[in-house]
Amino acid sequence: MSRIHIRPATHGDAAIIVQLVRDLAVYEHHPPSVVKLTEADVLRDGFGAGARFQVLLAELDDQIEGFALIYPNYSTWEARAGIHVEDLFVREAARSHGLGRRLLAAVAALAVERGAPRVDLHVLHWNPARAFYQRIGLTHQEAWLPYRLAGAALAKLAAEHDG
Repeated sequence: MSRIHIRPATHGDAAIIVQLVRDLAVYEHHPPSVVKLTEADVLRDGFGAGARFQVLLAELDDQIEGFALIYPNYSTWEARAGIHVEDLFVREAARSHGLGRRLLAAVAALAVERGAPRVDLHVLHWNPARAFYQRIGLTHQEAWLPYRLAGAALAKLAAEHDG
């Protein structure tokens, strides 16, 4: 039987976190070169008092095979911080061992521990993991559509600010 261990990332995991994000990019049909994240970024933004995110790592038989990158969000209606899962990824060779479920269980435990009312994540429409998410109780929020402001459109709108 395989040994599974979920643990918080440490400073020494910066390189593997970057590699896992690159692996995720490939899974999502992008070249790894689109990933701008560096080890220095992970160290700056993932640790310490000013950390912007947290990473949980999934080990299968002492090999890191997956991760969840999370950060707090805020609900004005709930008046509480929740948790947003930015990335959840398990390498293909390690799938079907329960790592994804264990990662999400760890995130759920953090939410309960922190008094967070919910965990949110976005899933690509073509991702076969959607069925997995539904099996464990995540619900598709059909009323909400994701929008993004970036690049030239972001700069153009920002230029309208008179402050």
